[in-house]
This record gives sequence, C-alpha cells and structure tokens, in this order.
Amino acid sequence: MPHLRALGHDVLALSRRTGPGLIAIGSCTPATDFTPLLAGADAIVHLMARVHAPASAPELYDTDNVEVPLALARAAAAAGVNRFVFVSSVKVMGDISPSAGFVETDTPQPADAYGRSKLAAERGLRALARETGLELVTLRPPLIHGPGARANLAALLGLVRSGWPLPFGAIDNRRSLIGLDNFVDLIGLTLIHPSAPGQVFFASDRDPVSTPELIRRIAHADGRPARLLPVPPTLIRAGLSALGRRGLADRLLGTLAVDESHLARTLGWTPRLGLDEGLLRFVRGEPPLNRTKG
Repeated sequence: MPHLRALGHDVLALSRRTGPGLIAIGSCTPATDFTPLLAGADAIVHLMARVHAPASAPELYDTDNVEVPLALARAAAAAGVNRFVFVSSVKVMGDISPSAGFVETDTPQPADAYGRSKLAAERGLRALARETGLELVTLRPPLIHGPGARANLAALLGLVRSGWPLPFGAIDNRRSLIGLDNFVDLIGLTLIHPSAPGQVFFASDRDPVSTPELIRRIAHADGRPARLLPVPPTLIRAGLSALGRRGLADRLLGTLAVDESHLARTLGWTPRLGLDEGLLRFVRGEPPLNRTKG
C-alpha cells in the first residue's frame, strides 16, 4: 500500500482484519457482494490465498483460491474495472523444475492441492477475461523473502541462530527467490504497463541459489557463521521420508527455479534490490521500502 501510494495511486485495501488503511470485510466467500466496494476502481491486485487446509476439508482450496477470485473478477468486470493483477504461484508448475528454470510456455504440473487450485483460478480468470475484456495479468512468484517472512525462511533463520551444525553442505540444487520490495515494485509496474495485460510472468531476484548458499547468505546477513556439514543428500532424503517429511526433503534438496527473461523482455523490469540486501532486511525485520521509479 505505501509503495503504490508513493507511485501516486489511490489505494483501497480490503482485508479480513482491521488495521491502518484497511477496510475489514471479514472472510470472503463466493457469495460476498464486492460490487459496492468497486465503485470508481481502475484496477485490482488479488493477493488472497489459502495455503493450508485441514485434511477434512480439502474443498476449501477450491472455494477460497478459485471461486472467490472468480467472483471478484466477475464483479470487477461488471463494475467497469480495467485491470486485474492476479498473484498466483510457481507451485502451479510443480515442485521440481528443470535446471534452467521454468518458462511460461512449460506445461503446468502442480503437485499438490494448493498448486492445482491456483492453476484452476488462472484458467478460469483467463476465460473470464476473454469474455469480458478485463485486462488480466498473472504473476507466478517463487518463495518471497523480506520483512515478516515466515515458514521455510524463518525456519532456516532459526536453524542458523541455533548454532547447531546443519547437514546441508553437500546439496547441489537451484532455488529462485524474490524479495518483497522487488515484488511490490513489479506489481506497481503491472498495474500501468500497456504490455502487461494477457501475460503470465515468472519473477525472481535473478540468479538462483543452492540451499547451502542460501544458508550462508542468511548467516552472513545475521552476522553469524554458517556451520554446514557435507552429509550426502540421499541420506537426508531417506531420513526425512522416514519421518513423513517428503515435501520438506523436496524443498531442501530439489531444484525450483524460474527464468524471468520473458518479464524482462516484455516489461523491461529488473529487480531493484539484490538477494543479499533483501536477506539483510529480512533478518533485521526492516519495513518494506517505498521507492518510486527514477
């Protein structure tokens, strides 16, 4: 929100919760009436997603990640909104990429319910855009790092700060990341760029890094040594699989990279911050930057 306002946009933010500059609308459902909230809007950035669902209610992925954005997009088209920026995920492609990274023409092969629901939303939104003329832009970010990052990155930071040796020194993989500051900068560009509608974009901080290299960079940003032991990846995978953590093994050991050259060619976008600067802001918990183009 501060970044878009710094670019000169008037921003209306809808949220489940109350907060400065937020309009609390509670939990969204496919029956939510968005129409009164869209009067005068030129564009929408859709950020909401269900990342986890109870095993007893897998249908929540489709309800929240497919039906709700489609309902919002229909209301937007009816209200005369011009552009709809949909934040999807690299997970629509699967959990393992080619070494060179996914490109937009690769065939999606989502490996879990979350990825399948995001892909279904992408396809539904494309069909609706063709029917209504709504300008759809689809972004597929990899892991986002920056102030407030949780889950895997927070876990790695916790491991580094524990001081214990980590058995990841022999892993040879490639993982793409994108910094929060870079991603909001990209969102701001896709709201106004004339070549963005109808496009699907991968984005990243450029060069992917291996798991041990990411740990070294997190440790350096935090002013600590990276204590890495060269344990064979096959042993790590076997141990995690035996513990029922096969998904964690894939994230630690597998390659999940993206090729952002289509984005660079089409929009002329390049990351504003390098990976090391972004990780430094992550470990310090610094707020996002508000920087305009110039």
